[in-house]
Amino acid sequence: MISELKQSDFHKCTGIINEQGQLEAKAIITGVNPGRIFVDNTITPKSGLIWLGNNDGFIFIGDESNERFNKEINTFIDHVIKPEAKKVGLQWFEGVGNHHKWNNTIELLFKDRKLGSWLQRVYMLEKENYKPERESLLEEGYTVHKMTKSLYENNNSTIKNIEFLHSKVLEFWSSPERFFNEGIGYCIVSNNEIVSVCFSGFVFENIHCIDIETLEGHQGKKLAQTIAHSFVKECFENNMVPYWDCMEVNKPSIAVAGNLGFYHTFNYVGYEFPI
Repeated sequence: MISELKQSDFHKCTGIINEQGQLEAKAIITGVNPGRIFVDNTITPKSGLIWLGNNDGFIFIGDESNERFNKEINTFIDHVIKPEAKKVGLQWFEGVGNHHKWNNTIELLFKDRKLGSWLQRVYMLEKENYKPERESLLEEGYTVHKMTKSLYENNNSTIKNIEFLHSKVLEFWSSPERFFNEGIGYCIVSNNEIVSVCFSGFVFENIHCIDIETLEGHQGKKLAQTIAHSFVKECFENNMVPYWDCMEVNKPSIAVAGNLGFYHTFNYVGYEFPI
């Protein structure tokens, strides 16, 4: 029977995750970022399903050939995951394997569903590969600010859309305090509005997975590129490693990564079906 693990027992999954797999799985298992884990056996799990705390998908971990887990997963998704997903407005199940052997299993398990797929690309950046000379100047009226507690709290109400920053941070972190203890971030402000953010979405040890977003009306001005330079410079000042994960079809994101000197480390396949 597939059951949910208590957070205090997440460490039991340490031995069944792929060391070369997604950073998000490690960040949740170590308790840095929020998430839920469902396993075949709560004492000695062999296979499991991680639900990312930002509701951005699921990661299959462990033994992909575990019959006990595989026989139950469809029913579990329909009867447990689906009602929970509906509560938070999710209409799609988006899942990835923590290692490539899961791909065939996922395709077989969900062959009777309307299964679609896409490719994700993961990049990392080492200090010797960084291209600081490629940082461009901001247009007049835009300024870069470090994400600080003072900025977040906005006590003097300087920032008109502070809820944008709040929602981004709390999408990935259990509290602003946890973010400021574990992560770093920058934002770009124009006319007292935050128009672009770049911050640590997931963190495992010294590796920081970047989340970046620029509001639609301000895209095309290289804001993401500029703010990413600020982020990676602080990473290198503090012996942190920047990590970039994006869809293969997201050409602007890939272009930003290339501009900074990120190198491609691995791909993985994502799968989706309506729930």
